[in-house]
Amino acid sequence: MVVVSVPAEVTVILLDIEGTTTPIAFVKDILFPYIKENVKEYLQTHWEEEECQQDVSLLRKQAEEDAHLDGAVPIPVASGGDVQQMIQAVVDNVSWQMSHDRKTTALKQLQGHMWKAAFTAGRMKAEFFADVVPAVRRWRDAGMKVYIYSSGSVEAQKLLFGHSTEGDILELIDGHFDTKIGHKVESESYRKIADSIGCSTNNILFLTDVTVEASAAEEADVHVAVVVRPGNAGLTDDEKTYYNLISSFSELYLPSTQSKV
Repeated sequence: MVVVSVPAEVTVILLDIEGTTTPIAFVKDILFPYIKENVKEYLQTHWEEEECQQDVSLLRKQAEEDAHLDGAVPIPVASGGDVQQMIQAVVDNVSWQMSHDRKTTALKQLQGHMWKAAFTAGRMKAEFFADVVPAVRRWRDAGMKVYIYSSGSVEAQKLLFGHSTEGDILELIDGHFDTKIGHKVESESYRKIADSIGCSTNNILFLTDVTVEASAAEEADVHVAVVVRPGNAGLTDDEKTYYNLISSFSELYLPSTQSKV
């Protein structure tokens, strides 16, 4: 087994989610298909609720901004017309956005509310690789702080950690960051995260499966290790040579405690 030593100055471990703590297959094959398969039923059930109407309003505004795009689906303004027709327009718009891998605030907001309803009702549980939770517990026992940095919203992150196959493990996480602090491929984001935590960038070890994120973190003087998991994108020979690679969190070693973490 490969062992990567954690530098002595590291006091914070910063974790990506998709492809690092959680299988990409869970996100691509379960989380996102759930939206497409259930959005019509969700809208029909929650249509009269204020939160749902706010989601639809935001989607309509986005649709107006997208009107110039090829294939964009408009959402008509409510005017006492056919509710089912309106719902179908929203369903078609969501399907169009997702088929183009859009990351609009309007889409993410509706997705977040749908996932919240699903997780809360027990219709879905987040999956984590088997080595993740035991390792995080050991890191915390060794005095480390553990934070999450994901492009998914903080609300969505908390849903995953609060409703997992391992139970509610939110207590194991010291804090969450999303792209509101900056994009993951920008080095400034990692400086802002260090400032928010109250440490230096070289006190952080960032674990991610995406090398462009690892590179941005390194530019900010953050320590990095690239996580190789089943289903992740392949690495070039140069990337394999350059980065510290781990295939399990159990391959991290804390010299300061003389114990494998």
